[in-house]
Amino acid sequence: MKVVVSGVSQREDKKVAYVLFEDGDFSAEGIIPDCKIIANKGFSDEKISDLEEFMRNHIMELKNKAVEINPFRALMKDENNRLGV
Repeated sequence: MKVVVSGVSQREDKKVAYVLFEDGDFSAEGIIPDCKIIANKGFSDEKISDLEEFMRNHIMELKNKAVEINPFRALMKDENNRLGV
């Protein structure tokens, strides 16, 4: 299963990050620090419960990863790659 963490963003006056889970054609999007799945495509209720538990059990790692992500640096890296720099 592939797990992708977004950078930190603002939602309803609190800082959050999104966690995307992908497994073949199935995907689910979670939000931290709530550790809730907010969108699901194909996963069973049992698997959703497992994904929410995963977020709770790994909350500090996920938060640290989200804080490390700098969207401007990623954008510049993509632009530099496009320009061959």
